[in-house]
Amino acid sequence: MAKILVIEDDQAVRKTVSDQLRLEHYTVEETDNGREGLSRLRAYDYDVAIVDWNLPDMTGLDICREYRSQGGSALMLMLTGKSKLTEKEEGLGAGFDDYLVKPFEVRELSARIRALLRRASSKITSDVLKVGKLSLDPRTFRVTHNEEDLKLLPKEFAILEFLMRHPHVVFSCEAVMSRVWTADEVSSPEIVRTHIKNLRKKLEKVDESSLISTVHGVGYKLVPPKETT
Repeated sequence: MAKILVIEDDQAVRKTVSDQLRLEHYTVEETDNGREGLSRLRAYDYDVAIVDWNLPDMTGLDICREYRSQGGSALMLMLTGKSKLTEKEEGLGAGFDDYLVKPFEVRELSARIRALLRRASSKITSDVLKVGKLSLDPRTFRVTHNEEDLKLLPKEFAILEFLMRHPHVVFSCEAVMSRVWTADEVSSPEIVRTHIKNLRKKLEKVDESSLISTVHGVGYKLVPPKETT
């Protein structure tokens, strides 16, 4: 599922947005500080950043301009009380991909995020992913094998989704941590290895343990069934 950063100094708004996105199974990080938000954008891989215009230490416009000037490519949505056309033009001109005026309905925010992700070239959408007899639906948080449900823990689901979206690509434990865990969660290479070990055990029960291949000394990759050896 997509990884989202919320940069908003209003605690009530930040909590409402973050809680709703987590209910939709997005991986969410949040901060009330503009400079910390910019630092996270530079350091970690996000799909979407939701940014308030007026922050205590720097504006959302400055965050977006600095991030874009350094080649940052995450989708960015401005969340603000400023509603004038000239202000919207300024926000979009700074590099934001969308603009939502407060007060807003959280369902509209969710719909806008889904629309942004659909348009993204990375194709991180709610489409069902399929590898062999295994299907994963990010929208319903469901994994099936031959149409039978396969019960996974949230991190196991996120790891499997990440690997299914990038078949044949080798990812180190650190890369998986950056993608699946938030900066606020306890994580380590050993924790990643433990989750992958448990995921493999569950896949083994449906004869799919060979889907996740270990590249010794490097990391892990997903190999579709016809190409496993």
